[in-house]
Amino acid sequence: MTTDAKQDPAKTPPPPSDPAKRGVLDRYFGITKAGSTLPREIRAGLTTFLAMSYIVFVNPDVLSNAIVIPGVDNVFTQLIMTTCLAAAVGSLVMGIVARYPFAQAPGMGLNAFFAFTVVLSMGYTWEAALAAVFISGALFVLLSVIGARRAIVQALPLTLKLAITAGIGAFLAFLGMKNASIIVADEATFVALGDMRSAPVWLALFGLMLTAVLMNLRVTGAILWGILASTAVAIVSRAAVYTGPDGLVPFQGFADGIVGLPMWPSDLAFQMDFHHLLRGENLVVGMLTVVLTFFVVDFFDATGTLTGLAQRAGYLDSDGNMPRAKTVFSMDGLAAMTGALLGTSTTTAYVESAAGVEEGGRTGLTAVTTGVLFLASMFFWPLIGAVPGAATAPALILVGALMMAGVKNVAWGDIGEALPAFLTVVAMPFTFSIANGVSLGIISYAVIKLCSGRVKEASWLLYLLAALLLARYIWLS
Repeated sequence: MTTDAKQDPAKTPPPPSDPAKRGVLDRYFGITKAGSTLPREIRAGLTTFLAMSYIVFVNPDVLSNAIVIPGVDNVFTQLIMTTCLAAAVGSLVMGIVARYPFAQAPGMGLNAFFAFTVVLSMGYTWEAALAAVFISGALFVLLSVIGARRAIVQALPLTLKLAITAGIGAFLAFLGMKNASIIVADEATFVALGDMRSAPVWLALFGLMLTAVLMNLRVTGAILWGILASTAVAIVSRAAVYTGPDGLVPFQGFADGIVGLPMWPSDLAFQMDFHHLLRGENLVVGMLTVVLTFFVVDFFDATGTLTGLAQRAGYLDSDGNMPRAKTVFSMDGLAAMTGALLGTSTTTAYVESAAGVEEGGRTGLTAVTTGVLFLASMFFWPLIGAVPGAATAPALILVGALMMAGVKNVAWGDIGEALPAFLTVVAMPFTFSIANGVSLGIISYAVIKLCSGRVKEASWLLYLLAALLLARYIWLS
C-alpha cells in the first residue's frame, strides 16, 4: 500500500472478496472493483446533492422570467417539479446506464440563454425554445453515437472554448447582480449602482460574503448553505425581499405547510413547439443561432466537465481516453432531450459532481443516490417557495466567478487569440445575449486568422460557421 493511500482513506481499496458473495448493487456497479464501498458511494451521492441542490432554487427563478402562462398561478411550483424531475432522470441514466458517478441537472448559463436571449430578446415562445433544446440534445446523441465528437471538439479552438465558458460566467454574474438590485438601469449610463440601503441588496451581499467564506473553507454544499442562511435572515428580519402584488413585501408565512405532495408539471411537460421554431425564416435563424448555440455550449461544456471529472476519478487511460465515452456523452444528450420533454432548459453534467468524487464516489451508484435525493426533494416544494430571489442571486454571482477560471489559459499576448476571447466574454453581458458572444468570437477568430495568413490555424468547419453566422447578421438580423 502506498503512502498516499494510507493518508487518504477514500482512495484505499477494500479487501478483495469473492464476486459471488457480493451483493447485486456491488456486482452491477463494480463497487469493490472500483476500490469503493456501498456506504462510501451513498455518502458521495449525498455530498454531490448538497453541492448542486441550489439548482432547485435557482433554475425556476431564472426560467420563470420567460415562462409565463396566462391563467396559471403555480408556474414557479411546476418549474420546481420539472427541475427536480430533470435532475433525477439525468442523474439516474448517467448512473444506471453509463455507470459513472456524475450527476446531471438543468445547466446554469443555458437556462439564462433560454430565458433572456431566446425568449425575451429574440421573441421565440418558451415552447419553441424547448423544441430547440430537444433538437440540440438529439444532435448530441447522434454525434456521440456515430463517433463524430472528436471532429466537432477540434473545430473550435481552445481559446474560444475557454472564452465561451467565461462569458457565460460573466453573464450569470451580471444577471445575479441585476436580480439583487445591486445594479439597476440608468438612462445616462445604461447601468448604475443600486440603492445599497435596500433590503435585497444587503441580503444578497450578506449571502455572497457568507457563501464565499464557506467555499474558501471548503465546506461541502457551501452554495446551498449560503442560500438557506440568507433565507433564514430574510424570514427572521422581516425584510421586504419577496415579490408581492404591489411590490416587495416581507415573508408571508407557510399557508399550506412546509411539506406537500409532488405535482405533475402538466402545463410544462410535452409542450414543445417545433412549428414556431422552424417556420419560414425561423428555419434558418432557429437552426443556426438558437439550436447551434444550445448545442455548442452544451457540447463543449459537457465534454470538458465529463473529461475533467473522469480524470479526477481515475477513469482516463494512458492516452487520455474515457472508457464508454459514447455512452457517457449519449446520456448527457438524452438528459437534455428528457429535460425539454419535461419543460426545462438543457440538462447537462454538473461540475459539482467533483465534490462526490472527492468523497470517494467511483461508480454509478453515486449518481443514482443523487437522483433519488432529487426525487425526494419534490415533497418539500412549499418550503422552497420561501427562498427569495435575493438569496439565490449570490449563487449566480459565485458560479459566474468560478466559470471565469479558464481564461487564465488564453494566450493574451497573441492578439489573434486575445481579441476573439475578449469579444466573446464581454459581448455576452454587454449585449445581454450569450448567442452574440459566441457569434462574435467565432467570426472575429476566423477573420483575423484568414486575413493575417494564418488560415491553417483554424478548422475549415470554423470558417464555415463564421460565414453562416456573418450571413445571419447581415441578412437575417
